[in-house]
Amino acid sequence: MKRLVSLVFAGIIGGLITLAGLQFMTSQTEEAKENYTQPVNNINVKTGGSAVPFDFKSAAKKAMPVVVHITASESDELAGRSKKRSGNPFEDLFGGFGGGPQKGTGSGVIYSDDGYIITNNHVVDFADIVEVTLYDNRTFQAKVVGKDETTDLAVLKIEADDLPTLKIADSDAAEVGEWVLAVGNPFDLTSTVTVGIISAKARDINILRGKKSIESFIQTDAAVNPGNSGGALVDAEGRLLGINSAIATQTGSFAGYSFAIPTNIAIKVVNDLIKYGKTQRGLIGIDIEDLDSDQARELNLDINQGVVIVGVIDGTAGQFAGLLPDDVITKVDNKIVKTGPELQELVGRKRPGDIVNLTILRKGKVKEIPVRLKAG
Repeated sequence: MKRLVSLVFAGIIGGLITLAGLQFMTSQTEEAKENYTQPVNNINVKTGGSAVPFDFKSAAKKAMPVVVHITASESDELAGRSKKRSGNPFEDLFGGFGGGPQKGTGSGVIYSDDGYIITNNHVVDFADIVEVTLYDNRTFQAKVVGKDETTDLAVLKIEADDLPTLKIADSDAAEVGEWVLAVGNPFDLTSTVTVGIISAKARDINILRGKKSIESFIQTDAAVNPGNSGGALVDAEGRLLGINSAIATQTGSFAGYSFAIPTNIAIKVVNDLIKYGKTQRGLIGIDIEDLDSDQARELNLDINQGVVIVGVIDGTAGQFAGLLPDDVITKVDNKIVKTGPELQELVGRKRPGDIVNLTILRKGKVKEIPVRLKAG
């Protein structure tokens, strides 16, 4: 009897232990399952507030209707008056001209709803006949309002109303690594969109002629090819960030890098061309070069970036302001400048009579020098 009771008791205890074990294992399994499935539940949760979209549909949808196709040509009469043609550094980007009257195609960006269009100077510089085709396939004869070789910009005008436009981005605020889209008409493939990132800023590639030229390009790896000239570089929000202008290539086609004129210089030039028919440039009147480590040692400076004044031109704003050779410019209007292109861009936004405040290092001492710019 005692043995029977003991067996029953042992069975009860064993059952309880087994039940407890099963409950514990079940709870552990449920917990593990919950922990395991947690990331899966979050895969499709929208991040919200991110500046980087999962795709570029919205930006492309905004930009494509604003980019136009441009056909520029030289009339027989104008061609007959051209005794010789000098080499054009943009010829490969814009399209070969060949013999006879020149003709090529490019792109443009609608600037105002009443028909002003931005493009590159090299797209229309040779032409006296310019035709613009809109995104909706309407075609217009365009008038060249003004051109500026120093920035490779031009403004056209067509007789149209209620045209789409883009918001203008602050190109100073753009940063290396940001997503950008290039929109244009490469190889006559209309309304083509490519994407990349900003690879560098304030890039000088020595493609524009003349001492007064301003090269401070936004460099990107978005694919740009012949026919993209004058098209839009837009940010991920679909705002105009620059005007595509050039590529670095040995073949005439895209080889990894493209260059756009930033909006903060382009819009100033465009407004001048619309209002005055030419750019209003205020100049300091100095020859400059980028500071390097050897010069920094020679000048006993504790910095390795800045812009060295190597000469001051007689009768210029720089001379009247008291600038001297070996002065090192480190800021313009309290904005840090590390290279000549950065300095040229900031000053290039000004007009004659405007004052720029330069921060310089002279023999190791910091000085603030206001300069009233003179006409170039």
